[in-house]
Amino acid sequence: MTSLRQRMIEDLQVRNLAANTQDSYVRQVSLFARYFNQSPELLGPEQIRAYQLYLTNEKKLATGSIVIAVSALRFLYNVTLKKGWSFEEVIPAPKKPQKLPIVLSPEEVLAFLDCVRSRKHRAILTTCYAAGLRISEAIALTPSAIDSKRMVIRVEQGKGRKDRLCAMAHKRSDVPRKVMCRESRSISRRHRLLRSALVSRCVVDFT
Repeated sequence: MTSLRQRMIEDLQVRNLAANTQDSYVRQVSLFARYFNQSPELLGPEQIRAYQLYLTNEKKLATGSIVIAVSALRFLYNVTLKKGWSFEEVIPAPKKPQKLPIVLSPEEVLAFLDCVRSRKHRAILTTCYAAGLRISEAIALTPSAIDSKRMVIRVEQGKGRKDRLCAMAHKRSDVPRKVMCRESRSISRRHRLLRSALVSRCVVDFT
C-alpha cells in the first residue's frame, strides 16, 4: 500500500464517511491511477480532464457513475493532496438529468408480490415497499427494530448515517417478523462477502 493511498483512507476515516463511500472513493482513485499508470500525485488538471472525457465518450458511463468518480477525485486533490484548486473549473461535475420516477400502481405492486413464491422473500419485499426501505437498510434489519404493535420500523444509521422511524403502510399479520430478519442477516453476510471480494479485486495500490 502506498503512502498516498494510506493517507486518503485515513482522511476518509477521520471524516467518518460511510463504509460504502470509502470503498467507492478509493476504488475510483485506483481506476484513475491505473488508467495513466502513474501516481495521482504526478497527474494534474489536463489528465483529469482527459479521464473525464474517457469516462463520458469511451466508457459511456451514466451520469451518476461519473459524479462518483468526480467526487472521489475532488476529495483526493482537495482533502488529501490539498491542492486548493477551484474544483468547479478543474474537476467539473456533469449535470444530472431531471427525470420523473416510475411509480407502480397498487394493483401492479400486488401482482408483483404475488409472483414471489417464497414466503420469507415476499415478506422482505413487502416490508421494503411498505416502509420505503433501501436494500442496505433491509439487510441490516434485526427483530428488535420492528415494532409490530405501533407498526413502525426503526432504521439505524441509514443513508447519511441517520436514524429514522418508518411507518409500515400495511397491517398484514402474516408477515413473518423473525423469519424476515433471519433471512435478512443471511443476505447481509453474503453481501459483505461479495463486497469484500469486489473491493479486493478492484482496489489496488495507487501506482
